[in-house]
Amino acid sequence: MAILYDWYENPGESDDSEEKGLHPRIFLNGKVNTEKLCQMIHGRSSLSVGDVKNTFEMLAQICGEELREGREVHIEGLGYFAPILKSTQKVTRSTPNKSMKMELKTIGFRPDVRLRGELTGIKASQCKYARHSQPLSEVEIDMRLKEYFADHDVMLRYDFQEICSMTRTTANRHLRRLLEGGKLRNVGRRMQPIYVPVAGYYGVSRDVVRR
Repeated sequence: MAILYDWYENPGESDDSEEKGLHPRIFLNGKVNTEKLCQMIHGRSSLSVGDVKNTFEMLAQICGEELREGREVHIEGLGYFAPILKSTQKVTRSTPNKSMKMELKTIGFRPDVRLRGELTGIKASQCKYARHSQPLSEVEIDMRLKEYFADHDVMLRYDFQEICSMTRTTANRHLRRLLEGGKLRNVGRRMQPIYVPVAGYYGVSRDVVRR
């Protein structure tokens, strides 16, 4: 399967420019968790799933210890990991107690040449729902949801992001609007919502009885 992407307007460009530049952004095709990785490695080696899982746990622990000491960690074939700091406020040469005004920002990662080589020749395909040059109106969103629910019973937030080509923040704003407007309802948990159309919307008959 090809990598799915869409074109987004470049940030920081003036609104009065004749035509804004665009940059491609990938829609991640799901996520592979540790359990799945363990199963895959087990299937390609003589190691048991438990052995692989224990190795991962030990690797994470040792990497954490080495990074805490300010060392770069290189895992051959994967990449380089290093701690990155940030200041918690403006700091100058004359600022007292400068060491108290910094904290860990993130763990930087630089891919190994071998890993980059594994991605040589990748295929990419533009998402069929993509259209970032023109923000979607509420009517256009409704049309895309009707098309989606013609083939699906439920929808996750990520699905809504993909079919409407939105960022997570924008998608959540529209989902709240649709919930408050009575077009969608959440049949999942508050922190793990699962959306279904309300009777009378997106191809669902008004005669459907809510459960």
